[in-house]
Formats: sequence, structure tokens, C-alpha cells
Amino acid sequence: MPDDDLQEIMELSHHLLESVANGDWETYEALCDPTISAFEPEARGHLVEGMPFHQHYFELGASNKPINTTITAPHVRFLGDDVAVVSYIRLLQTLNDDHHPITQHWEETRVWQRQDGQWQNVHFHRSTNS
Repeated sequence: MPDDDLQEIMELSHHLLESVANGDWETYEALCDPTISAFEPEARGHLVEGMPFHQHYFELGASNKPINTTITAPHVRFLGDDVAVVSYIRLLQTLNDDHHPITQHWEETRVWQRQDGQWQNVHFHRSTNS
């Protein structure tokens, strides 16, 4: 797979995570397929399909605390020309309620599919190992 595709997948993944951290629904919606599926801690073990579940969290509003998102140990596998699977550890640095620095982490896997020339996140699995 060309290095350009690898770089694009990593940039899109980071851009998507930044949209989550910043409460940017418009960007998140543009990067995700409307039929996205997901397993994530907030769903309590249930498979979530579509965007409404995710949109609810955006409607609650973005945090007013400073946030820094870092992707560590990324691994990208292309399953042909139009599907990529990226796995990584997501680190989120912010402040707790007492304004002390904290770092949260999640293990994430995202499936990207190129649709009409644009990469879309079609599935993700996020877990925490606290």
C-alpha cells in the first residue's frame, strides 16, 4: 500500500479523535459512515449502530478543560485498496476537577473504508484497561 494512504489514514484517525475531544460534531459526522457500528465502554457491551448514540455525547457539549490527544503504537493493515484497519493506544491528557494533570488511555481499533474516493470510519472498538 502506498505511504500516502498510510499517512492519510493516520491523519484522519487523529483528526477524528480531535473532533471528539473538541466536541466538533460536524467534523465527526463527515468522517464517519452514517451506519457506523461500534463497541465502546459507554454502550456497556452492546453493539451500537448508526450515529444517534454518538451524537448525544456531542450534544452534551465539549469540555472546557485543555485536552491533548496522542496516538501511540499505531498499527495499520490494509485489506485491499479500499479498507484499512488501524489499532493504537489513545492517550488523552487533561485536568481533573481539582485542576491536576491526568492522563486517560483507551485501546482502539478503527475500520476505515474508502467510499466514493473518501475514507469513512465504518466501525470501531474502544476499550479501557484501567
